[in-house]
Amino acid sequence: MAIEVFNRYEKKFLVSAQVYEEVQCELRKYMELDEYNKLHPYYTISNIYYDTMNNELIRKSISKPKYKEKLRLRGYGIPSLEDKVYLEIKKKVNGLVNKRRTKLVLKEAYSYLYTSRKPEYKEYMNKQVLNEIDYFLKMYNLVPKIYIAYDRRAFFGKNNRDLRLTFDTNIRTRRTDLRLEFGDYGQRLLDDSVYLMEVKAEKSVPLWLSKMLSDFKLYKTSFSKYGVEYKKMKSENVIEGESIECLKQFLIPQLHQQSQTYPLLVR
Repeated sequence: MAIEVFNRYEKKFLVSAQVYEEVQCELRKYMELDEYNKLHPYYTISNIYYDTMNNELIRKSISKPKYKEKLRLRGYGIPSLEDKVYLEIKKKVNGLVNKRRTKLVLKEAYSYLYTSRKPEYKEYMNKQVLNEIDYFLKMYNLVPKIYIAYDRRAFFGKNNRDLRLTFDTNIRTRRTDLRLEFGDYGQRLLDDSVYLMEVKAEKSVPLWLSKMLSDFKLYKTSFSKYGVEYKKMKSENVIEGESIECLKQFLIPQLHQQSQTYPLLVR
């Protein structure tokens, strides 16, 4: 069963393409590739982040508070409406990341997020997490705000599976067509020559990893994909007025889907 509750520290680094290649050679001494990456260079992760109409969650997040939280819908590749995806709450308290997620069928997730009516419990769901998400949805009036996708290469510690290191590339975003099944296209967030590296560990990192970071002169940075895109959009004066367009993109296909799949929910 896939892990649905995480408590760990996450440190982020921006690395050049050259360092990316060199670091992987060192990593193979202590870590092994994710099972999927043993056959494919990368796997694609696609997300829709939800926020309030006035961007309350992301505005709070980039102010660097001791506590912050976000809600996202995550799929792997381009899911269909019948595929299972994850609905996740991600919280960060004094640097410790807590991620809690439950599986839902994509069309089921859309219905839940649109109506705030908790789906009937099924075997593949995490009941406790579903209750927590339900509370989150009652606290905030959320709409889909941004689509973010990227290609990932992941490593796990050979002797410590709690240690994970990932490289994300080809990060792309869009603020229209906010549906996972619509494809993974979007505008690039970073130059192709830059990779986002994340070190994820439940406790302190091993000495060999600290030494590697020092040898390659890699220094942790504060980098949120959603946060960086939001600041970029704000600097380009696109955020103001964006909420109405975003809501239209959400409601029109959503209402059509609800009328087809859940006719009693749309009158």
